[in-house]
Amino acid sequence: MALFVVRHQHEPDRCPALDPEAGAGLLNYLSRPNVKQHGITIKGEAVVKGEHTFFLIAEASDEAQLRRFMRPFSQAGSLDIFPASTCAMVVASGGCSADPPDIGELAAVDPEEACQYALESNLVVHKAHPLNCETSIPALVGSVVMPNAHFYVRNHFQIPKLDPDAFNLRVHGLVDRPLELSLADLRGMKSHTTVATLECAGNGRTLFEPPIPGEKWNLGAVSTAEWTGVPMAEVLDQAGVCPDGREVVFLGADSGSVAGRKEPISFGRSLTIDQARDEGVMLAYAMNGEALPIQHGFPLRVIVPGWYAVASVKWLTDVEVVADPYDGHYQAEKYWYEWERNGDSVREPVTLMQVRALITDPGPGQEVTRGDVTIRGVAWSGAASVARVEVSIGGGDWHQARLTGDRKRHSWQWWALQTRIDEPGLVSLRARAIDLAGRCQPDQAEWNRNGYGNNSVQEVTLKVN
Repeated sequence: MALFVVRHQHEPDRCPALDPEAGAGLLNYLSRPNVKQHGITIKGEAVVKGEHTFFLIAEASDEAQLRRFMRPFSQAGSLDIFPASTCAMVVASGGCSADPPDIGELAAVDPEEACQYALESNLVVHKAHPLNCETSIPALVGSVVMPNAHFYVRNHFQIPKLDPDAFNLRVHGLVDRPLELSLADLRGMKSHTTVATLECAGNGRTLFEPPIPGEKWNLGAVSTAEWTGVPMAEVLDQAGVCPDGREVVFLGADSGSVAGRKEPISFGRSLTIDQARDEGVMLAYAMNGEALPIQHGFPLRVIVPGWYAVASVKWLTDVEVVADPYDGHYQAEKYWYEWERNGDSVREPVTLMQVRALITDPGPGQEVTRGDVTIRGVAWSGAASVARVEVSIGGGDWHQARLTGDRKRHSWQWWALQTRIDEPGLVSLRARAIDLAGRCQPDQAEWNRNGYGNNSVQEVTLKVN
């Protein structure tokens, strides 16, 4: 169905609303049941008051079909029909005059639909195509897990559509028994459920100074879900890893062109054999008790608890055991910390999530009344459970907050601090986390060229009345 904007104008003495019967006939003609019989969908309509001008937003198979339906209006005045697009499609295309984005030969989600769904889910969109959007900080408040629709979305390419009935996961390479596993096969295998937090490695990039190119993530590229799937160790045991197998490569169905590569590439990442066998690493087919949503990897994705989410490959189609280090674009060229130290360039791969605490309530700029105030937030770390969270008020000493519930190994930890603020005016709140591995959140994370791992202490300013 194509989208159109219709404009109809008539002379004042030909206004159908002057005649109650003609006006009622117009309303019946434009009623949704009648319109549906003509194969048309009305998305909205409005009359410009006093101008005898009527606008209609409608979907039809083509302009000719819409003109046939609008013939009574053309007999009463002028009729103009304009091909149209939604704001989401215009932004995804890169301009009002641009063609829709090329999504290649692979069946893929319509970029307009994906973007519109994200907007309706109250996600903060940073890029319409490929779709990248974060969860708003207020939406983080209070949830053990994030509802699927509100879970942040990170893509490097288009969102592929895979047929679950035709789906087969290929397990091959340096294995004794190559496998082709259907979704039913995977669901019939030993399963495991874990609650794990995923965070984009670029979360907080926009807070680095000087600014760094890349997606302008604020602090909401993080969410937690309950994941259910097959332990990766179970799949490797069933296939049998050959003695010379050193790494497991995970390839997704999402693909596209990248700078420096002549041919399109698939998104891929690898883990060592030992890392892939770690407890919690799984091939997940369910998220929060439901089948994986398409934007989160349906029908199958990798989950690597504790690691930045780049390791948790979505739309998984291939698992290959190899002898040599994987040199894929997103393994060897991207997702590396790069620093300049003493005149030398230093590189380190992005792996475990940094320790971090966020203040979720009160929010920045919020007004509070003098007296008792409760400060709430969430904290997490890839290396170990959170040991404690500390809060500083107005630049003062650090006060230990209370952790809510048991310590979590792979998911975020809620915390709260009840305190008093008696002086009116602007007051700053700062929170930092320390994990059981002894890692403490720094006041200012070290700037790196790609803007990864920014776990600088967050500061929130309140207005106290």
